[in-house]
Amino acid sequence: MISQKWAKLIKSLHLKKFRKAEQLFFVEGEKAVMEVLASGWPVKALFGTADFLGRHPDAAIAAELAHPCTASELEQVGTFTSNNAAIAVVELPHYAPFAEQNGDWVLVLDQINDPGNLGTIIRIADWYGIGHILCSTDTVDAFNPKVIASAKGSFLRVKLHYQPLAEVLGKVRQPVFGAYLGGESVHQLQLASSGGFIVLGNEANGISNELEPLISRRITIPAFGDAESLNVGIACAVIVDNLQRLSSTE
Repeated sequence: MISQKWAKLIKSLHLKKFRKAEQLFFVEGEKAVMEVLASGWPVKALFGTADFLGRHPDAAIAAELAHPCTASELEQVGTFTSNNAAIAVVELPHYAPFAEQNGDWVLVLDQINDPGNLGTIIRIADWYGIGHILCSTDTVDAFNPKVIASAKGSFLRVKLHYQPLAEVLGKVRQPVFGAYLGGESVHQLQLASSGGFIVLGNEANGISNELEPLISRRITIPAFGDAESLNVGIACAVIVDNLQRLSSTE
Protein backbone atom coordinates (compact mmCIF):
# COMPACT_ATOMS: atom_id res chain seq x y z
CA MET A 1 0.00 0.00 0.00
CA ILE A 2 0.98 3.67 -0.29
CA SER A 3 1.75 4.93 3.21
CA GLN A 4 0.16 8.11 4.51
CA LYS A 5 3.55 9.83 4.36
CA TRP A 6 4.10 9.00 0.70
CA ALA A 7 0.49 9.71 -0.25
CA LYS A 8 0.76 13.18 1.29
CA LEU A 9 4.08 13.80 -0.49
CA ILE A 10 2.80 12.70 -3.92
CA LYS A 11 -0.31 14.86 -3.56
CA SER A 12 1.86 17.84 -2.64
CA LEU A 13 3.87 17.37 -5.86
CA HIS A 14 0.82 18.44 -7.86
CA LEU A 15 1.94 21.99 -6.97
CA LYS A 16 5.05 23.71 -8.30
CA LYS A 17 6.12 25.15 -4.93
CA PHE A 18 6.31 21.68 -3.38
CA ARG A 19 8.08 20.18 -6.40
CA LYS A 20 10.67 22.93 -5.99
CA ALA A 21 10.93 22.49 -2.21
CA GLU A 22 11.24 18.68 -2.38
CA GLN A 23 13.17 18.62 -5.69
CA LEU A 24 10.87 15.82 -6.82
CA PHE A 25 8.11 15.20 -9.35
CA PHE A 26 6.02 12.17 -10.28
CA VAL A 27 5.34 10.15 -13.40
CA GLU A 28 2.25 7.97 -13.80
CA GLY A 29 1.07 5.29 -16.18
CA GLU A 30 2.83 2.15 -17.36
CA LYS A 31 4.64 3.41 -20.46
CA ALA A 32 5.95 6.64 -18.93
CA VAL A 33 7.02 4.92 -15.71
CA MET A 34 8.89 2.22 -17.62
CA GLU A 35 10.63 4.89 -19.71
CA VAL A 36 11.78 6.83 -16.67
CA LEU A 37 12.98 3.63 -14.96
CA ALA A 38 15.04 2.75 -18.05
CA SER A 39 16.43 6.27 -18.40
CA GLY A 40 18.79 6.25 -15.44
CA TRP A 41 17.08 9.23 -13.80
CA PRO A 42 17.06 8.74 -10.00
CA VAL A 43 13.73 7.22 -8.94
CA LYS A 44 13.13 7.70 -5.22
CA ALA A 45 10.03 5.53 -4.98
CA LEU A 46 7.92 3.25 -7.16
CA PHE A 47 4.35 2.22 -6.37
CA GLY A 48 2.84 -0.38 -8.66
CA THR A 49 -0.06 -2.76 -8.83
CA ALA A 50 0.57 -6.48 -8.41
CA ASP A 51 -0.09 -6.93 -12.12
CA PHE A 52 2.44 -4.23 -13.08
CA LEU A 53 5.16 -5.54 -10.74
CA GLY A 54 4.48 -9.11 -11.85
CA ARG A 55 4.93 -8.23 -15.53
CA HIS A 56 7.98 -6.05 -14.86
CA PRO A 57 9.95 -7.82 -12.12
CA ASP A 58 13.08 -5.73 -12.75
CA ALA A 59 11.23 -2.44 -12.31
CA ALA A 60 11.67 -2.42 -8.53
CA ILE A 61 15.45 -2.75 -8.89
CA ALA A 62 15.69 0.66 -10.60
CA ALA A 63 14.00 2.48 -7.70
CA GLU A 64 15.33 3.22 -4.22
CA LEU A 65 12.02 2.10 -2.73
CA ALA A 66 9.31 -0.06 -4.28
CA HIS A 67 5.92 -1.06 -2.88
CA PRO A 68 2.87 -2.82 -4.25
CA CYS A 69 -0.43 -0.96 -4.13
CA THR A 70 -3.90 -0.96 -5.66
CA ALA A 71 -5.14 0.91 -8.71
CA SER A 72 -7.50 2.82 -6.44
CA GLU A 73 -4.57 4.10 -4.37
CA LEU A 74 -2.75 5.26 -7.53
CA GLU A 75 -5.82 7.14 -8.70
CA GLN A 76 -6.27 8.81 -5.30
CA VAL A 77 -2.77 10.31 -5.22
CA GLY A 78 -2.19 10.95 -8.94
CA THR A 79 -3.99 12.87 -11.66
CA PHE A 80 -5.17 9.98 -13.87
CA THR A 81 -8.80 8.97 -13.50
CA SER A 82 -7.69 5.44 -14.36
CA ASN A 83 -4.26 4.02 -13.50
CA ASN A 84 -3.88 0.28 -13.05
CA ALA A 85 -0.09 0.34 -13.41
CA ALA A 86 2.27 2.57 -11.42
CA ILE A 87 3.51 5.92 -10.16
CA ALA A 88 7.20 6.80 -9.87
CA VAL A 89 8.54 9.63 -7.69
CA VAL A 90 11.61 11.04 -9.44
CA GLU A 91 14.35 13.55 -8.63
CA LEU A 92 14.17 16.80 -10.58
CA PRO A 93 17.01 17.11 -13.12
CA HIS A 94 19.39 20.08 -13.05
CA TYR A 95 20.57 21.38 -16.41
CA ALA A 96 23.42 23.75 -17.14
CA PRO A 97 22.40 27.21 -18.41
CA PHE A 98 21.57 27.20 -22.10
CA ALA A 99 24.52 27.57 -24.48
CA GLU A 100 24.03 28.21 -28.20
CA GLN A 101 25.34 25.55 -30.59
CA ASN A 102 25.77 26.60 -34.20
CA GLY A 103 23.52 24.67 -36.57
CA ASP A 104 20.98 23.63 -33.93
CA TRP A 105 17.30 24.56 -33.97
CA VAL A 106 16.02 25.77 -30.60
CA LEU A 107 12.40 26.38 -29.61
CA VAL A 108 11.74 29.52 -27.56
CA LEU A 109 8.50 29.69 -25.57
CA ASP A 110 7.25 33.09 -24.45
CA GLN A 111 4.65 32.81 -21.68
CA ILE A 112 3.11 29.50 -22.72
CA ASN A 113 0.52 28.82 -20.02
CA ASP A 114 -1.31 25.64 -20.95
CA PRO A 115 0.30 22.40 -19.66
CA GLY A 116 -1.13 20.37 -22.53
CA ASN A 117 0.37 22.75 -25.07
CA LEU A 118 3.78 22.55 -23.43
CA GLY A 119 3.68 18.76 -23.30
CA THR A 120 2.77 18.65 -26.99
CA ILE A 121 5.60 21.04 -27.87
CA ILE A 122 8.08 18.85 -25.96
CA ARG A 123 6.94 15.83 -27.97
CA ILE A 124 7.29 17.80 -31.23
CA ALA A 125 10.82 18.84 -30.26
CA ASP A 126 11.71 15.22 -29.54
CA TRP A 127 10.20 14.01 -32.84
CA TYR A 128 12.18 16.55 -34.87
CA GLY A 129 15.45 16.10 -32.98
CA ILE A 130 15.39 19.42 -31.13
CA GLY A 131 17.22 18.91 -27.86
CA HIS A 132 16.70 22.27 -26.13
CA ILE A 133 13.73 24.51 -25.39
CA LEU A 134 14.20 27.99 -23.96
CA CYS A 135 11.30 29.06 -21.75
CA SER A 136 10.37 32.41 -20.26
CA THR A 137 10.36 32.28 -16.48
CA ASP A 138 6.55 32.57 -16.50
CA THR A 139 5.99 29.63 -18.86
CA VAL A 140 4.21 26.69 -17.20
CA ASP A 141 6.51 24.35 -15.23
CA ALA A 142 7.86 21.47 -17.32
CA PHE A 143 7.30 19.04 -14.43
CA ASN A 144 3.65 19.88 -13.92
CA PRO A 145 1.88 16.46 -13.93
CA LYS A 146 -0.26 17.47 -16.92
CA VAL A 147 2.86 18.45 -18.88
CA ILE A 148 4.54 15.14 -18.03
CA ALA A 149 1.44 13.19 -19.07
CA SER A 150 1.14 15.10 -22.35
CA ALA A 151 4.87 14.85 -23.15
CA LYS A 152 4.67 11.02 -23.16
CA GLY A 153 8.27 10.38 -22.11
CA SER A 154 9.80 13.03 -24.38
CA PHE A 155 10.64 15.11 -21.30
CA LEU A 156 13.47 12.64 -20.72
CA ARG A 157 15.22 13.64 -23.95
CA VAL A 158 14.47 17.38 -24.32
CA LYS A 159 16.06 19.89 -21.93
CA LEU A 160 13.97 22.89 -20.89
CA HIS A 161 15.81 26.00 -19.71
CA TYR A 162 13.89 28.69 -17.81
CA GLN A 163 15.81 31.92 -18.32
CA PRO A 164 15.07 35.58 -19.13
CA LEU A 165 14.49 35.35 -22.89
CA ALA A 166 15.52 38.89 -23.83
CA GLU A 167 18.84 38.43 -22.10
CA VAL A 168 19.55 35.17 -23.94
CA LEU A 169 18.27 36.19 -27.39
CA GLY A 170 20.15 39.48 -27.20
CA LYS A 171 23.43 37.55 -27.31
CA VAL A 172 22.78 34.82 -29.89
CA ARG A 173 24.51 34.69 -33.30
CA GLN A 174 21.97 32.67 -35.28
CA PRO A 175 18.70 34.02 -36.73
CA VAL A 176 15.67 34.43 -34.47
CA PHE A 177 12.40 33.49 -36.20
CA GLY A 178 9.21 34.79 -34.62
CA ALA A 179 5.79 33.22 -35.28
CA TYR A 180 3.26 35.95 -36.16
CA LEU A 181 -0.08 36.16 -37.98
CA GLY A 182 1.72 38.17 -40.64
CA GLY A 183 5.20 37.58 -42.04
CA GLU A 184 7.14 35.46 -44.52
CA SER A 185 5.36 32.24 -45.44
CA VAL A 186 6.98 29.17 -43.88
CA HIS A 187 6.35 27.41 -47.21
CA GLN A 188 8.60 29.76 -49.15
CA LEU A 189 11.41 30.76 -46.80
CA GLN A 190 14.94 31.03 -48.09
CA LEU A 191 17.42 29.94 -45.41
CA ALA A 192 21.04 31.05 -45.47
CA SER A 193 22.04 28.22 -43.13
CA SER A 194 20.64 25.52 -40.89
CA GLY A 195 19.73 26.33 -37.31
CA GLY A 196 18.30 29.19 -35.34
CA PHE A 197 15.71 30.10 -32.76
CA ILE A 198 11.95 29.68 -33.22
CA VAL A 199 9.94 31.95 -30.91
CA LEU A 200 6.35 30.99 -30.11
CA GLY A 201 4.22 33.45 -28.17
CA ASN A 202 1.52 33.31 -25.54
CA GLU A 203 -1.70 31.52 -26.55
CA ALA A 204 -3.78 34.71 -26.26
CA ASN A 205 -1.36 37.59 -26.77
CA GLY A 206 1.40 36.30 -29.02
CA ILE A 207 5.07 37.28 -28.67
CA SER A 208 5.68 39.91 -26.00
CA ASN A 209 6.67 43.47 -26.91
CA GLU A 210 9.96 43.00 -25.08
CA LEU A 211 11.09 40.35 -27.56
CA GLU A 212 9.94 42.00 -30.78
CA PRO A 213 13.18 43.97 -31.37
CA LEU A 214 15.14 40.72 -31.10
CA ILE A 215 13.22 38.91 -33.86
CA SER A 216 15.33 38.63 -37.03
CA ARG A 217 12.53 37.33 -39.27
CA ARG A 218 8.77 37.29 -38.84
CA ILE A 219 7.26 34.09 -40.19
CA THR A 220 3.70 32.88 -40.59
CA ILE A 221 1.68 29.82 -41.60
CA PRO A 222 -0.51 30.81 -44.57
CA ALA A 223 -4.23 30.40 -43.94
CA PHE A 224 -6.52 28.92 -46.60
CA GLY A 225 -9.72 29.28 -44.59
CA ASP A 226 -11.31 31.62 -42.08
CA ALA A 227 -10.04 30.37 -38.69
CA GLU A 228 -8.78 33.18 -36.47
CA SER A 229 -5.63 31.35 -35.35
CA LEU A 230 -4.00 27.97 -34.72
CA ASN A 231 -3.33 26.23 -31.43
CA VAL A 232 0.30 26.92 -30.46
CA GLY A 233 1.16 23.22 -30.44
CA ILE A 234 -0.16 22.73 -33.96
CA ALA A 235 1.56 25.91 -35.14
CA CYS A 236 4.82 24.64 -33.61
CA ALA A 237 4.60 21.37 -35.54
CA VAL A 238 3.91 23.07 -38.88
CA ILE A 239 6.72 25.61 -38.45
CA VAL A 240 9.31 23.11 -37.25
CA ASP A 241 8.45 20.65 -40.00
CA ASN A 242 8.92 23.31 -42.66
CA LEU A 243 12.15 24.72 -41.22
CA GLN A 244 13.68 21.27 -40.77
CA ARG A 245 12.71 20.29 -44.31
CA LEU A 246 14.03 23.51 -45.81
CA SER A 247 17.30 23.42 -43.88
CA SER A 248 17.93 19.79 -44.84
CA THR A 249 17.75 20.71 -48.53
CA GLU A 250 20.12 23.69 -48.30
